[in-house]
Amino acid sequence: MEILDGKKVASALDEKMTDRVANLKKQNITPGLAVILVGDNKASSIYVRNKKRRAEKLGINFQLIHFDASVTENELLEKIDQLNHDDSIDGFIVQLPLPDHIDEDKVIDAIDSKKDVDGFAPNNVGSLWIGEPHTLPATASGILMMLDFYNVDLDGKNVVIIGRSNIVGKPVAAMMLAKNATVTITHSHTKNLSEIAKRADVLVVAIGQAKFVNKDFVKDGAVVVDVGMDHDENGKLCGDVDFDNVKDTVSMISPVPGGVGPMTITALVDQVITLAEGRANG
Repeated sequence: MEILDGKKVASALDEKMTDRVANLKKQNITPGLAVILVGDNKASSIYVRNKKRRAEKLGINFQLIHFDASVTENELLEKIDQLNHDDSIDGFIVQLPLPDHIDEDKVIDAIDSKKDVDGFAPNNVGSLWIGEPHTLPATASGILMMLDFYNVDLDGKNVVIIGRSNIVGKPVAAMMLAKNATVTITHSHTKNLSEIAKRADVLVVAIGQAKFVNKDFVKDGAVVVDVGMDHDENGKLCGDVDFDNVKDTVSMISPVPGGVGPMTITALVDQVITLAEGRANG
């Protein structure tokens, strides 16, 4: 059994990304990433801090725009419009969730699709599904980058995804299809879920239930990607997969923490650098 070590992959890719940023700076271009944070959601604040730390480590210009939870929808939309027209910002995100008085769909729609490094804008979602993506959702992209690093060949493989969210399940499916995998999307209403999962050469689990997947769901020798971020009965961080229960069945598995999490930020900053390279090339 081999660990899909997201920290190791992130560290290896950091070297290449640092070189890419240095090359851009020789052309007087510094990649720019902005994050809009509304309110003081603890988890969101941690995510943003991690993005800031990683971006600055690579030499990316990072801007945090922090609004009080009382900010109006119009004020937020005005800031988004400013960032859409700011040539020094290659990509930006609005950290979700937002307060109830702000329409998340309206906010996402307002982001210029060319700067939408979350990949959530409807036309970016559509472009992904027709195989011509401009930007990619970071978690899904990070998963594919990690599998590629470990030379997991998806061509012709049976991939089963447990979870159908717009953030993970659906974009992972689209990106796996682009790699010529045969993809099945399952979810909480799927009948005979364990039987379907057990056919998977590659099993991606993003259902949001602690230790939901055990060895009854996993084929011998399968590659398992655990996207979950849950807490067990003792309050300890764990994934959607019961790691100890399946570890003797799988050929590869991503741990929680240290698997998909570091790759999400890696994919985000990689995309910002790619957009800056596009700016450099006119």
